[in-house]
Amino acid sequence: MGGTWKAKTEADDKARRQKSFQLQRIRLRLRLRLRWGEAEFEHLPEDVIANILSFTTPRDACLLSLVSSSFRSAAESDVVWENFLPSDYHAIISQSSNAITYSSKKDLYLQLSHNPILIDAGNKSFALDKVTGKKCYMLSARSLFIVWGDTPRYWRWTNVPTARFREVAELVSVCWLEIKGVMKSTMLSANTMYGAYLVFKQRDAGAYGFENQAVEAEVGHSGRRTVYLEAPAPRRPRHQIVPRIFSRVRSRFLDTFDAAPPSPSPSPSPSPSGEYPKERGDGWMEVELGDFWNAAGDADEVVEIGVYEVKSGEWKGGILVQGIEIRPKRIN
Repeated sequence: MGGTWKAKTEADDKARRQKSFQLQRIRLRLRLRLRWGEAEFEHLPEDVIANILSFTTPRDACLLSLVSSSFRSAAESDVVWENFLPSDYHAIISQSSNAITYSSKKDLYLQLSHNPILIDAGNKSFALDKVTGKKCYMLSARSLFIVWGDTPRYWRWTNVPTARFREVAELVSVCWLEIKGVMKSTMLSANTMYGAYLVFKQRDAGAYGFENQAVEAEVGHSGRRTVYLEAPAPRRPRHQIVPRIFSRVRSRFLDTFDAAPPSPSPSPSPSPSGEYPKERGDGWMEVELGDFWNAAGDADEVVEIGVYEVKSGEWKGGILVQGIEIRPKRIN
């Protein structure tokens, strides 16, 4: 019964996707006919169609390639995808530690949107947002300022196969957690809302000191906000410990009296408010530290990002820090 239901559900999902796909094609055709009147827009010269598509978005170009064969050919052209790549992409990919080969500008775009490349001597990674083509960066742990980061008693540097970078920072044990990063605004896409995310995970033996422990984060000049580096856990009520000798005295002298019913245990406190970590597709965790609007900017403008837990005095450890990722936010 379960297998039949699953097969029916998958068939229904496939039918819905096909219907959505057909509706998108119809909408695109109607939209183009409204713009070009009754003209046979499929018969426009390919270079004209390519020029039109270059003013759309990568997603629109892929959808419009479904309209007709002439649109498909135009949508694959370098004229279109050159416009979707950053204007300084030659300078960026020239910093890659590995040679990048590509058969077309679309191929390059897809490579950069699926496989981040290492730049700046391996201290940063660069990628493109698949939907918008905006720039994405990750600052490696080595490029960050970490208090006591070079003191093996508190931090050590290790290799993790799933990380982008050669080394990640392993927190051994500290009572003062402070991590800072800096990004030049001109390296980012202009007129874009960006989010900054700490990318980390617990080591195999687990972490300690972060359960329900508020951590402060700051991005740019937006002020500090509260984040957590561990999933929310219910707060356990503290029980009063009664000495055994008092228990014996009580049983001897007070058992003849009716004892009052025990008061109910308090319910676990709700999870504190703040930003909690989420699992990424690459097996790591991330927590949003904040966001900022990146305008055109000038060459000297920088965005400062910080993570702090310096108030509690509690010792904490057991996390691996890969870096801080800066990428465009999806605005629904």
